[in-house]
Amino acid sequence: MNIILAIILLIILPFVGLWKLFEKAGRPGWEGVVPLYNIYGMIKLSGRPTWWFILILIPGLNLLVLIGIAVDFVKSFGKFSLLDHILVVALPFIFLPKWGFDKDTKYQGRSTSPEFREKYKVALKKTATREWADAIIFAVIAATLIRTLFIEAYVIPSASMESSLLIGDYLFVSKVNYGARLPMTPVAFPFAHHTMPLIGTKAYWDGIELPYYRLPGLSDIKKGDVVVFNYPMDADSPLYRPVDKRENYIKRCQGTPGDTLSVVNAQVFINGKAAPNPAHGEMGYVVKSDGSELNPQLISELHLEDISPRSGTDFTVNTTLASVAALKGYSNIKSITPDIAPKGAESDIYPTKYPLYKITPNFPAFNWNVDNYGPVIVPKRGWTVKLDSLTFPVYGRAIEIYEGNKVQVVGKDILINGVKTDSYTFKLNYYFMMGDNRHNSEDSRFWGFVPEDHIVGKALFIWMSIDDNAGFLNKIRWSRLFNIIH
Repeated sequence: MNIILAIILLIILPFVGLWKLFEKAGRPGWEGVVPLYNIYGMIKLSGRPTWWFILILIPGLNLLVLIGIAVDFVKSFGKFSLLDHILVVALPFIFLPKWGFDKDTKYQGRSTSPEFREKYKVALKKTATREWADAIIFAVIAATLIRTLFIEAYVIPSASMESSLLIGDYLFVSKVNYGARLPMTPVAFPFAHHTMPLIGTKAYWDGIELPYYRLPGLSDIKKGDVVVFNYPMDADSPLYRPVDKRENYIKRCQGTPGDTLSVVNAQVFINGKAAPNPAHGEMGYVVKSDGSELNPQLISELHLEDISPRSGTDFTVNTTLASVAALKGYSNIKSITPDIAPKGAESDIYPTKYPLYKITPNFPAFNWNVDNYGPVIVPKRGWTVKLDSLTFPVYGRAIEIYEGNKVQVVGKDILINGVKTDSYTFKLNYYFMMGDNRHNSEDSRFWGFVPEDHIVGKALFIWMSIDDNAGFLNKIRWSRLFNIIH
């Protein structure tokens, strides 16, 4: 239904308006509904040079050029006000047909020609207020296009990527690397993600949701890339939001489409081979000490987090391998061992039977934990999986929620869209994401795979880093500025 509504609003109604406006300009109406040729016609009717047509073939720039062509075109019909120009850009499906059928709206000549400018110089003259308004509107449109198609700023809100990325790191995220995802919820307030600042209302209108489409990118997502994506579990939460308005998460890609992934004693294996561990990643350790307290300065310098008593003089700590090596050099530390949950056993960090997937009651759960998990095959577009009691708990949620099917379990039978089946062929590529802070990260080990339509972009570099817990003079972490993200 949403797709039909989108076709009517975004294609049929604007074409109806263009048909009528072309006829008013003395051109055949059909020229206004032929894709690309209608843009060429608008260029000629407004008096722009023919080479402008070449500009619409350049990704990114073409959107700015199309806005200019649309504004010039409606000027040729006497629409000179700033409001008219905003309306033709924001609501063409309403105002192009309106002006097309309006008897008082007539073609008045090529709006960019010297003769036209001289004839309507009073109407075209801009006041200082108009100049400022036009500049602001252009800046908003340009910034929105840059955020959508090229690059966007992002801040690290949680500790799941420490110490690779710290809370308070400000990043630039590239949309170009994997190809920009075109807006799926096109009617939205500029610069607000899903909620309006201060007033807390929705910053978008979900009356129109467009199909997923991604422009060509520079590369595919690779294992080891740090990726920003929309939180998959928002898909079936009470606070449902469209895909592109879901919370932004950032993790490291561990598995790409078609990979067989497992975690064995906290080590990730891809296709049977141990995957490289993040150089600055953290995990939990059990520390045996002589009972003396750690120096607060040492805790800060070694970035020791989540220190908790365990038994006697033992305590647990979350930190990096480098900090563990440094800590072992202190005389009051007797030993440090990784706090790894054995296969099938509960851990002090997470329970074994955490609800990893939307498990159907007819099928068994898995005794997996954060340190011993899988193996699972990461779904790939075109891959057919045999569905049974072992595979359905792993892939059932993706088939239902992300692939858009009605999934039912009747006894031991699996029905997809009302048809009994024992296999399914995936329509999307999927990825397995994990935080570098392995024992303090909610990631694919808990909520499964990330579908390709949730991917936002690749994290490039840190442009600012602010430590909220530091004193005023030390707020900025100068050493992290402009660090490339590996």
